[in-house]
Amino acid sequence: MKQILNHLFEHKTFTREQSRDILKDIATGKFNNSQMAAFMTAYCMRSITVNELEGFRDAMLELCLPIDLQNGELIDLCGTGGDGKDTFNISTLASFVVAGAGYKVAKHGNYGVSSGCGSSNVMEHLGYTFTNDTDKLKRSVDEANICFLHAPLFHPAMKTVAPIRRELGVKTFFNMLGPLANPAKPQNQMVGVFNLELARVYAYLYQKSGIKYTILNALDGYDEISLTCDFKTFSQDGERITSVESLGFEKLQEDQITGGHTVAESADIFMKVLNDEATTAQASVVLSNAAMAIKTIKPDTSFADCFYEAEEALISKKALNSFKTLLAS
Repeated sequence: MKQILNHLFEHKTFTREQSRDILKDIATGKFNNSQMAAFMTAYCMRSITVNELEGFRDAMLELCLPIDLQNGELIDLCGTGGDGKDTFNISTLASFVVAGAGYKVAKHGNYGVSSGCGSSNVMEHLGYTFTNDTDKLKRSVDEANICFLHAPLFHPAMKTVAPIRRELGVKTFFNMLGPLANPAKPQNQMVGVFNLELARVYAYLYQKSGIKYTILNALDGYDEISLTCDFKTFSQDGERITSVESLGFEKLQEDQITGGHTVAESADIFMKVLNDEATTAQASVVLSNAAMAIKTIKPDTSFADCFYEAEEALISKKALNSFKTLLAS
């Protein structure tokens, strides 16, 4: 590891193969905690390259517990986190709206590291029992249109770095890997990232993947459509900046979409949204992200039509029913 760290400290980069080997060595416990913390911290201070991210992703997928849900049209809505905005669980809620609209979702999630309440925190609090049982997950997709893939159950090798990530308490390159390492390998992906530089790196990787994708970044730093500002998207159709006004909304204030300070408060917002009892701002943000996910699956459909589908799923309580069915499955 000393050689690896010196390589980083000299502002040198690693090849895809070197990056894959390093992460596999980290995951299998070859290095001590101090060395791993130093390695992660170095990437907090410099940008990751396409080759490095691709190599790290390769290692994650090689080491993960694979799962075949036998459904070719799955979508994952997953943000990198790390934007420091402390919003409520927008992408997770949007996932249930998309499921309520009739699309199949394989939601990849984890406990919050750089935020107080990740998707796994709120799902666990609301009574969901994590599983990596293929039959149960298939049944969830069949009956609820959604399954929840709790990352630690599918990436057991990552248990070596989990305590270090918690102790550091800041975003690391592992935040960047979450959306890339869904063990179900969905054919549709909507990814929110916390800055445009990373969005471009993701776009390069997804261009080579052969899947349908939308990568988005709100221009004031959110890793989702926040409606507080314009946002940029990258997809098979190229790059585009979309204004809030062009979607028919007025810009929101940041405090209108902040999450609870505790898991319980976040869960309360979560259920208010699903019960169609949330504020207009909260519902609009969830529906906008759900609409963009539906548009990812059906790129030739207008955003307005996708938004209508999402809105109908929420108002009719189909999204709530997907949630309840998942908990019961």
